[in-house]
Amino acid sequence: MTKKTFTERVFEVVRKIPKGKVLTYKEVAEKAGSPLASRAVGNILHTNHDPDIPCHRVIRSDGKLGGYNKGTIKKRKILEEEGCKILQRSGL
Repeated sequence: MTKKTFTERVFEVVRKIPKGKVLTYKEVAEKAGSPLASRAVGNILHTNHDPDIPCHRVIRSDGKLGGYNKGTIKKRKILEEEGCKILQRSGL
C-alpha cells in the first residue's frame, strides 16, 4: 500500500469541506497530519485548478479570506453564494 503524499492528504481534506462551511489553513494542515504546515497548505491550494477541490473554502486563522488562484474577489463571491457570511470587508 502506497502512503499518500501531503498534497494528496490536503486535497482529500479540502474535498470534504461542505458547501457553506470553511476551514482554516491551519485546520487543514492538522487534519492532513502536519499541524505546522499551514503555509504549505496555502502553497498547495494556490496551484490547484481541479474544480472538485473547493480550495476557496479555506481561509486564514484570523478570519481574513487569504489568497485564491482566481483572485480574492472571486473567492468572496463564491463563498457568499454558498451561504457563508463574510464578516470582514477590508484586508481580504
